[in-house]
Amino acid sequence: MNSDLIQNLLNDIRLLEGEQYSLVQRVRELVKKSVPGASESVKYGGILFSVDEHFCGVFAYKKHVSVEFSCGASINDTHGHLEGNGKGRRHVKLYSLEDIEAKEVARYIPLALEAAKEPLNNPARARRRLCGRSASSGLACLE
Repeated sequence: MNSDLIQNLLNDIRLLEGEQYSLVQRVRELVKKSVPGASESVKYGGILFSVDEHFCGVFAYKKHVSVEFSCGASINDTHGHLEGNGKGRRHVKLYSLEDIEAKEVARYIPLALEAAKEPLNNPARARRRLCGRSASSGLACLE
């Protein structure tokens, strides 16, 4: 079923003018190469990649493709390609296939996974580590 959702989304992306479909497919290839066990799911209008936690996603827009890093604010961005200034997320905007290499997307993928696995960077992960199941009430937190 999940593969059907992904294929439907990819079919929709093909309808956009420009290189969005090729960009999305190339990012998917990079994630699969960098993180062989990563799973894909369709959420929020894009494809999210996970290994226990969502660590990045790829989203096609009318004029560009955005690679979103869930805990990107925690990545040491020595090359300055990450955009955004929120508490957690960062992204890289891609307008052409050349941007994938020029903006070093492959370098950020394992860093994004590492950042998402760190409880201090990922509040949801930190809460799960402090919480356990209780027979009577379901979730019991130790916060």
